[in-house]
Amino acid sequence: MPSIRAVASRAGVSTATVSNVLNARRSVAPELAARVQAAVKDIGYIADLGASRLRSRKSSVAGVLVPDIGNPFFGAFVAVLEGAARRDGYELMIVSSGDDPVQEAARLRTLLTWRPAGVIAIPCRNDIAGSEVAAAAGVPLVVADRIPATVTTDVVGVNNSEAAAGVVRHLIASGRRHILVAAASLAISNVQERLAGIHAAAEQGGADVEVLPVGFTLADSRTALIERLTAPLLPDAVFTLNNVATLGAISALAAVGLNVPHDLALVGFDDDAWMHVVSPPLTAVRQPVDDMALAAWARLMTRIGGDTSPPHEVRLACTLEIRESSAPVIRSVEPAAARRWAQ
Repeated sequence: MPSIRAVASRAGVSTATVSNVLNARRSVAPELAARVQAAVKDIGYIADLGASRLRSRKSSVAGVLVPDIGNPFFGAFVAVLEGAARRDGYELMIVSSGDDPVQEAARLRTLLTWRPAGVIAIPCRNDIAGSEVAAAAGVPLVVADRIPATVTTDVVGVNNSEAAAGVVRHLIASGRRHILVAAASLAISNVQERLAGIHAAAEQGGADVEVLPVGFTLADSRTALIERLTAPLLPDAVFTLNNVATLGAISALAAVGLNVPHDLALVGFDDDAWMHVVSPPLTAVRQPVDDMALAAWARLMTRIGGDTSPPHEVRLACTLEIRESSAPVIRSVEPAAARRWAQ
């Protein structure tokens, strides 16, 4: 790779002049600056940011660790972080754990080898694997979305329990009493919080709840839901706790020939643009993804700036977007699905 000395030689200036031009540290005569920029372009010079960070002992890189970058929720979260980082003069190094705690610990360690100024992480499970390594390295860590059971660092999430309870209250108000809840895993803290709200609201409103773990992939969700929805005793509402499970439910309902909302209602946790345009449009809980990402970034910047106060916990409110998939149905004929519930 071309060196700074090669740039200086081609431009006919000193390496100090090249450094001053590239880092905008000192005033350089316009003619010299133009020669340096032309030389950089001609030979394809790329600055060694790692060496620069080592010299200055200051990193302009922040790490981001998410379970699955292909998940629209995590992708949207990262996109907002990128904008905030660019605004504040940082670059992001983004890695995915693949929803695997072993990989999560390994990827966090990889991030730390780059000596980032700080890390924002969404864990796979109820804690962040390898977080003790970040603590030992003195790197600020902010955990988002999936809040650890024991808070030892700054965390940013939503009020999962109240948001999920609001869905159950809405379903009960629309005449639904038998609710199937599809969750990726019961080992995730935000799912546990949502289930707590669901059970509390169902008990208060006289509804029955069945919880079905469906896995993290679309194929697994579809398979699990087809198996459940071909059983003789069916729910009159399905509440999916993430967008992958929602897609699996739509596919499963089509496969078994059940109609939404005539045979049963469908509500998802995580709103997305496609939910507005499917038929019928889907009722969904909208998480404040932008606000969550910005709050996490703000906490990280505060820690990078030297704040040593006790850990902060930020909880944001969600909104329920009510659409046709959970509409009350006045049935003039018997629905395709039996409406009996196991006692």
